[in-house]
Amino acid sequence: MGCQCKVCTSDNPKNNRTRVSLYIEVDGSCFLIDSSPDLRMQALRHDIRRVDAVLYTHDHADHTNGLDDLRGFNKISGEALQIYGNHETLESIQRRFPYPFIPKVDKLWYRPSLLTNELANEPIDRTTIAGVQVTTFQQVHGKIKTLGYRMGNFAYSTDCNELPETAFEALKGTEVWVVDCLRYAESYTHSNFKLTLSWIERVKPRLAILTHMAHDFDYETLSRELPAGVVPGYDGMVIEL
Repeated sequence: MGCQCKVCTSDNPKNNRTRVSLYIEVDGSCFLIDSSPDLRMQALRHDIRRVDAVLYTHDHADHTNGLDDLRGFNKISGEALQIYGNHETLESIQRRFPYPFIPKVDKLWYRPSLLTNELANEPIDRTTIAGVQVTTFQQVHGKIKTLGYRMGNFAYSTDCNELPETAFEALKGTEVWVVDCLRYAESYTHSNFKLTLSWIERVKPRLAILTHMAHDFDYETLSRELPAGVVPGYDGMVIEL
C-alpha cells in the first residue's frame, strides 16, 4: 500500500499480485488451498463456482482472512463446507472466526458454515479428501510449521524458509512444484531467490513456479534471470497436468 516502486506502479498485469490462494481440479473434485483476503475477487474473476474442500497451509491472516467469503460456496452447494488443516491451524481459525462453526438449523447463508477435519501432525502423512489422495508434509516458516500439499505429481510449498528431509522425501518425483520465493534477500520466515533455486535443483521438477513473491521481483526481469523450467507465478495462471 502506498508504494511507488517500479513494480507496484507497473502496467504489466503480471506484476499485480493479490494474496495467494490455489484452486485445484482433480478427478472430479475441486479444492481450494487457503482462503486469502482477496478470495472473493479471485473467485469472481476466474469463475470459480465449486469448492469441495479447503486445505489450509497455516493460520496467518493473508492465508485465512477470506474465510467469510466461503459462504458463497455454501450458497451454491446448499451444504456446509469441509475445511482441513493441522491442529494448531484449525484451533486458531475457530478462535478468531467462531461463527462459521456454530451448527446451523436453516439454509440461510448469512454466514459461512464450515466443518473441521484435523490432519495428522506428522512429518509426512497421506489421507483421502473428497476421493483424492492427498499427501501433507511439514515445512518450517520462522517459528511455526506450515503444511505442504501434494496431489499426484503436483506439489505446493508456500510460506517456508526451511524444508526438512521428510519434505524432500514427500516431493520425490514431483513434476510441477509451486514453491515459495519471497525476494532476493534472505528472510526469517520465507525462502529467497538463491535458496529456492537450490531446492528446485534438488527436487528437479519438470516445471517449478515461484509464488508468494514480494515487489522486489519484476515479472519480466525475474523471468530472464531464471533457469529453464522455472517461471514466476502470476494471478490467473493455469497449469494442466
